[in-house]
Amino acid sequence: MLTRTAALLLAAALTVAGCSSSDDGEPGGAGAPGRTASETPYLPVPSGVELTPPGSQLSLGDHAVVAYEPRQDQVGALDIDVTRLERTSIDDFSAWQLSDDQKKSTPYYVHARIENVGRSDLGGRPVPLYVVNDQNVLLESTPFASSFDPCPSTPFPDRFRPGDSARVCLVYLAPNHGDLVSVSFRPVETFNPITWTGEIEKYQPPKKSKDSKKPEKQ
Repeated sequence: MLTRTAALLLAAALTVAGCSSSDDGEPGGAGAPGRTASETPYLPVPSGVELTPPGSQLSLGDHAVVAYEPRQDQVGALDIDVTRLERTSIDDFSAWQLSDDQKKSTPYYVHARIENVGRSDLGGRPVPLYVVNDQNVLLESTPFASSFDPCPSTPFPDRFRPGDSARVCLVYLAPNHGDLVSVSFRPVETFNPITWTGEIEKYQPPKKSKDSKKPEKQ
């Protein structure tokens, strides 16, 4: 009998317990057109790259330009546009090995378009997006040991050089059947997070195309 043994890697669900989401943000976030960028960048970025102010509260479809340090001697700069939020069922993961706690979670898919606007090659680095659940806990995305077609939930491509862009989908498991409140860019605990909120759709699997092949006329 064939068995599928590909394991779903355990999400570090309580990465930063108690970290707040947009509640810490300043009123009047920068989601609307015409927002002003930070006058003094919080990290060194290329000339012409204007960072979105920390604490900005955005809506789906709004983009933010952010900077972070993937490692001590490297600064990355990204233009991030969170485009869609989806709620799905844990049944979608029935072919994967889940822990008892994971089986009690609510899965969410977060879709985003990301462009490298800095100087560093960020190839293979994790996508620096988190979600905040209804317990005000910051959750990491859940990576996979092998491909998951509905939402691959992978790091950046092996090469993600300045000027490169990618469309990503990340899986988040909200513990105890929890809710997703916002998507958060918060690279360190002291950073006033930039957040995205919007309508959460029910995931709809893509319709399978019918085999329209017909015998060729002779």
